[in-house]
Amino acid sequence: MIHEVSDRTNRGPDRRRGRRGQRRDVDGAALIAFVPVLVVIPVWLLAMVVLWWPLSLILDVSYLQVALAYLLSGFILFVPVVQRRLLTRMIGARKPTASEAPRLQKAFNEVTQAWHLRHHNFAVGVVDDDDLNAFACGGHLVVVTSYAVRTLEHDELCGVLAHEICHHLGSHTVALTVNQWLIMPVVLLARVGSYMRNVAIAATDNFARGNDYARAAGRVVSTFFSAMAWVFGSGFATARYLTNSMGRSAEFSADRRVVAMGYGRQLAAALRRTSGAGSSTHPPARTRIARIEAVLRPRRGRHPSTGL
Repeated sequence: MIHEVSDRTNRGPDRRRGRRGQRRDVDGAALIAFVPVLVVIPVWLLAMVVLWWPLSLILDVSYLQVALAYLLSGFILFVPVVQRRLLTRMIGARKPTASEAPRLQKAFNEVTQAWHLRHHNFAVGVVDDDDLNAFACGGHLVVVTSYAVRTLEHDELCGVLAHEICHHLGSHTVALTVNQWLIMPVVLLARVGSYMRNVAIAATDNFARGNDYARAAGRVVSTFFSAMAWVFGSGFATARYLTNSMGRSAEFSADRRVVAMGYGRQLAAALRRTSGAGSSTHPPARTRIARIEAVLRPRRGRHPSTGL
């Protein structure tokens, strides 16, 4: 089970700072992130036809009922307890170890106390990876790699956690979660089509060599499943490409939010530890650092706990 983090410090009402707690909103990057969802919807509708047809042979259900049932069931992914139990298993995250939990808790407490986020139901998980990385998913999960927990200094870890929390505060993960739910049957049918194509080809080669009609039937079947694998595989590849492209806008948006909240210096320090090459979803670290520092220069000396 994932580790639910919270502000455990008994501080009472914070009247000294006079700052309101940060609230979730929907920024431009969150809206852009819905572009891949719009693209995958037609492929998803076709996938639901393929799944509905065998069900209709044994159950008295309409296509609309099956599609709506699947669509509505996706809302459970936004329930915090479901996210901690289901989504974390889907992405391979685990609960922090006894040595990791104190470091994560300390950094998380600092960020949430500075931003008055004590009542947000966030949870932190760890994935075993020898790369310095972190990501946000669902509406409450923050996941960091085991390498990041081991190697980052406290301030740097605060900057990384702040960045991932900002994805949640900007609602960047909503479209990503919806897209992941819609793409699941598409990926399933792409894999089924690929597998059945190989089965049809192997069966034709082994059992229909001496029969022209059987070979022709085998080619028809393998062609059908090849088309099925291509259609759904192409839909998945297109959605993934667009998701990765739109993800860069969300990274810049979260970085700006981190700077505005006072953790830009800490995030830039963590980014300097990366290779700087960027990835399919992340802009190059040097580009992000340059943008952060450009905004950070007039803010030197400020700290999120004072606002000075």
